[in-house]
Amino acid sequence: MFVHRESGAGASGRLCRHTTSAPRTPTATNNQVRFAMPLPCIVRTSMPQGPKLRAHPMASPFHVVLVEPEIPPNTGAIARTCGATQSPLHLVGPLGFSINEHAVRRAGLDYWDLVEIHRHESFEAFEESDPQRRIHLFSASAGRSYLEAAFEPGDALVFGRESVGLPPALLQDRQNVWAIPTLGAVRSLNLSNAVGIVLYEALRQNRALEETFLG
Repeated sequence: MFVHRESGAGASGRLCRHTTSAPRTPTATNNQVRFAMPLPCIVRTSMPQGPKLRAHPMASPFHVVLVEPEIPPNTGAIARTCGATQSPLHLVGPLGFSINEHAVRRAGLDYWDLVEIHRHESFEAFEESDPQRRIHLFSASAGRSYLEAAFEPGDALVFGRESVGLPPALLQDRQNVWAIPTLGAVRSLNLSNAVGIVLYEALRQNRALEETFLG
């Protein structure tokens, strides 16, 4: 695999990726690297402008709760999903990073102003912030599928650390503990993927995606 960016007179600045079964030996001419064969380029372009398919925000949105997240890009991607679904994001306990870190901001791109973010020192503090809120917890070791859950507007969807998930003590004696089934023998899904899967199922169950429009 060779990667280079076109530059110089007449070049577009495109990022080019080249995969080959045998190494190519580049030659240098006037400080420019050239290959013996023409190489295709993957052109990095911006998202097309114009209307996108939207749905109306829920009057009582779902709440996404991350307990001690560790990996900045995951939290950034989840924040972007929360912005897209108008779901408040709760960050609980000590974080493995600063939410001002470049990796988090980069993953969230320009969407941080669309996200309602709450910080809680502990899970107990989160529960005390709204004792009436229904809570669903997600663990790869749970015995019931998230597809069996009955999600209601305003519910909290709680996810644990990337490395170890939610603490066993937190799962003990809880009724709404769910897992996302996998067909292959992986330990678990990526955290940001798991949040997206569950959140959009909750939206689907509540028919929040049915009335769509271009806007």
